[in-house]
Amino acid sequence: MKKLRDIDLRVSLAGLELKNPVIAASGTFGYGTEYSTLAEPGDFGAVITKTITLSPRAGNPPPRVCETACGMLNSIGLANVGFEAFKKDKLPRLLGKGTVIIANIAGNTIEEYVELAGKLNKITDIPALELNISCPNVRHGGIAFGTDPAGAAALSKAVRRVYKKTLIVKLSPNVSDIAAIARAVEKAGADALSLINTLYGMAVDIRKRRPVLGNITGGLSGPAIKPVALYNLYKAYHTVKIPLIGLGGIMNYTDALEFMITGAAAVQIGTANFVNPSAARDILAGMTGFCRENNIIRVKNLTGVLKC
Repeated sequence: MKKLRDIDLRVSLAGLELKNPVIAASGTFGYGTEYSTLAEPGDFGAVITKTITLSPRAGNPPPRVCETACGMLNSIGLANVGFEAFKKDKLPRLLGKGTVIIANIAGNTIEEYVELAGKLNKITDIPALELNISCPNVRHGGIAFGTDPAGAAALSKAVRRVYKKTLIVKLSPNVSDIAAIARAVEKAGADALSLINTLYGMAVDIRKRRPVLGNITGGLSGPAIKPVALYNLYKAYHTVKIPLIGLGGIMNYTDALEFMITGAAAVQIGTANFVNPSAARDILAGMTGFCRENNIIRVKNLTGVLKC
């Protein structure tokens, strides 16, 4: 039986070399240090920051989070400190933590995305960028760019012109054909895709007879969306050639392995971080044990081995 240290957990993502395939999903691990008493950024192969915009955003009115039977609804609305405060106050605290830093960005217009991407291109400590074109909780930007192939491609192409490092695009499941979006974004210059973001959802307070969330609707995440996420990953894997990062309802190592076997080169965990701050460590331990039991020396060998 092989020892834990003999299992190679390293994966490659379009030029990014990660020590393991587990990534903290944007918006679920803050700016990387908010969990400092509970979990270490260095547990993850990479940490994707909370979405950054050019200017600070206050986000949507509260309540912003609602637990559901199989997950949670959120309508944060991309609340964030803005680029300058991120660069000055947040980023320095995340450096030297033993993980790869990926910036998730959003904007109201293509020009805002491009300007922000250009600024991040100059920051050597951030080797990759994740374009958020799939947030369902903002009136402008976000999902507005990610619901049709032409819009998604135009934005990706514009950012590609100014951003010279690894470009990841995060796709929405709230479309009729995610494969068409994936193809368009790949052709526009994306190096990798993250899929999926949250699904539209809402909850109602029967006593107040009002929506629970201040924004009325929100994004549904957690175990409820895992089958949808796997389906979309499956479609994209058989559509594009660039690496895929799977996410959506990954709560434990068996969930993570399902995504890798279906075609993910790496996985993101989001809602699980709220339930179990040690989720990354637990998932990696489970993956390692699975590989050891099945004589798999390199975890990357599991990607796309699904038999249909």
